[in-house]
Amino acid sequence: MITEMITKLDEQMGAEAQEKAYCDEEMSKTEEKKTKLETLVEKLTNKIDKSSARSAELKEQVGVLQEELATLAREQEQMDKVRADEHATYVTVKADLDKGLAGIRKALDLLKDYYGAGSAAALVQEDASQPAPPAGHQADGGAGGSIISILEVAEDDMAKELAKVEMEEADSASAYEETTQENKVTKASKNQDVKYKEQEAAGLDKLITEVSNDRDGTNEELGTVNAYYMKLQGRCVAQPVSYEVRKKAREAEIKGLKEALEVLENEAALVQRGSKNGRNMRGSALQL
Repeated sequence: MITEMITKLDEQMGAEAQEKAYCDEEMSKTEEKKTKLETLVEKLTNKIDKSSARSAELKEQVGVLQEELATLAREQEQMDKVRADEHATYVTVKADLDKGLAGIRKALDLLKDYYGAGSAAALVQEDASQPAPPAGHQADGGAGGSIISILEVAEDDMAKELAKVEMEEADSASAYEETTQENKVTKASKNQDVKYKEQEAAGLDKLITEVSNDRDGTNEELGTVNAYYMKLQGRCVAQPVSYEVRKKAREAEIKGLKEALEVLENEAALVQRGSKNGRNMRGSALQL
């Protein structure tokens, strides 16, 4: 009976040792896998966070660029209108100045011809052989000279004004063309910048979707591992007495049983020898 108990305890210790080896191996493998999956989830999460931040930054930059392009378009439109108005005013003023200048020059030509002809007539009168000109047709050189002087001053002023207007128009047109060209270059550059940033943001959004799907799959796998890990803990860790304590108790119990068995075996041997000696003594007495 004691031997059976020892054998049973040995078997229990063997089973517990196997269970301990199984638990150690499974806990180690599961913890390693759990750590690896948690690290992967953290890595994927960081990648998503960085990509999301960069995508948001790019979209904000695109918004700023689009506002700047809209402002540039409004400024160019306003500038086009101002230039058109300036040019229309220039055309009108130039036409008036050209017309006025042509009129003054025509008047000067007529007056100069007239008073010049009058002076020639006065010289002809000195020649007695020539008939006298009709009364009332003699040019007044002094009055004519004053009118011509006034008109020449007016012509000079008007010519200067026309030159000034033409110079202002040329300067304005040049400045307009230069600014318009700069705006075209700026617009092309910003549009290209918008295009590249939108493409990068779209690529990041696609990457975020893909990485998020990977993280979801990893989280699902981690959930399964965590559930298995909890079962292992319930089986391997959550014991009222640790394996080491149970092992020592079993070893002590087996040792005690073996000691008891040894004592009993010794007692049985003594009893057996005594019984044998008694039989021998009885046999000797009978012979006597």
